[in-house]
Amino acid sequence: MSQRLIDLAASIPLTDNHCHGVVRGNVERADFEIIATESDWPEPHGMTIFDSPVGIMMRSLCAPLLGLSKHCSPDEYFSRRYQLGQAEVTKILLPTTGIETFLVDSGFKSDNVLLPQEMATITPGTKAREIVRLETVAEGMARHTTADTFITDYADALALAAKDAVGFKSVMAYRYGLDFDPDRPTKAEVTKAAGEWLAEVATQRTPRMNHPVLLRHILWEAVDYRTAIQFHVGYGDSDIVMHRCDPTQMTEFLRRTVDLGVSIMLLHCYPFVRESGYLAQVYPHVYLDTGAAGHWTGLSSPTIIAESVEMAPMSKVLFSSDAFGLPELYYLGTHVWRVAMGKILQKWVDADGMGEKDAIKYLNWMANENARRAYRLL
Repeated sequence: MSQRLIDLAASIPLTDNHCHGVVRGNVERADFEIIATESDWPEPHGMTIFDSPVGIMMRSLCAPLLGLSKHCSPDEYFSRRYQLGQAEVTKILLPTTGIETFLVDSGFKSDNVLLPQEMATITPGTKAREIVRLETVAEGMARHTTADTFITDYADALALAAKDAVGFKSVMAYRYGLDFDPDRPTKAEVTKAAGEWLAEVATQRTPRMNHPVLLRHILWEAVDYRTAIQFHVGYGDSDIVMHRCDPTQMTEFLRRTVDLGVSIMLLHCYPFVRESGYLAQVYPHVYLDTGAAGHWTGLSSPTIIAESVEMAPMSKVLFSSDAFGLPELYYLGTHVWRVAMGKILQKWVDADGMGEKDAIKYLNWMANENARRAYRLL
């Protein structure tokens, strides 16, 4: 059995199509346990996230890089990373990922995480570009707008935020669901909805954009930019209602945007990887990745990554880590994708179902070129 595709996948530079920043400062054990899961609650009965698929992988793959033995205990692992400090663990793990370009969603807990330009300084020669979260822009202007000026104010705020960005991100799945009305709301509908939303958030300490009409409005504002728009799909924290995060729920929106010059990026996709692959095959502007599904599913991740190439054209599948906060998540997300994709392509070549030249070309596409096309990266 040849190793060429496996070796190439292990070393090829990567464009991380979707990630977040690393948390600043050292991380306490309780915070670590929460960041290392999508849950909003700690493990019950004194249990630990280190005994979940992602924690098991940390103790297997990251431990030796931090000077520990493989499969060390949870306490040994955390004690060592705390001794080293978050900044040092980041300096150790991120350069080993081989990620050369980070596309950073800066809208999630951005005050406590590294900004895109800071992510680019961790490893010499890397680049970072910003993805603007649509809902965060709206929330940031909530105290400085009115119902009558919301449309103009949001357009101005989005233009400013998007000045150096390469795309947008929608968390419609969290704030409503992907079964949203695909129609662009009218000016009158937006003005009425803005009045309702502003009255609601006036009593909130932190404004939260969750009005279904305004969510549709800000999404269509992004469509007007004719660029890439990311959508959270499937697995996420306790805010979501899973069955409403199936991307086939937004089929009518996909139909209406097919000729508008946008790229629709379906992120994570678990457990809707096959549904996402179908949409990527049928609609020319739809792409997918398995993102967070890789590191969260640990040793089972090859099955999920394989589903991403069951039906989708090779030109529509991208790599992402969807890592947030912990450098371990960037490392593990990268590792599992490299290993799984290398073995998948090698198996197809060995079975003479795919030519080796094609396999190398497709690996390059998925690792970098598809992202460069979709996001129009220079």
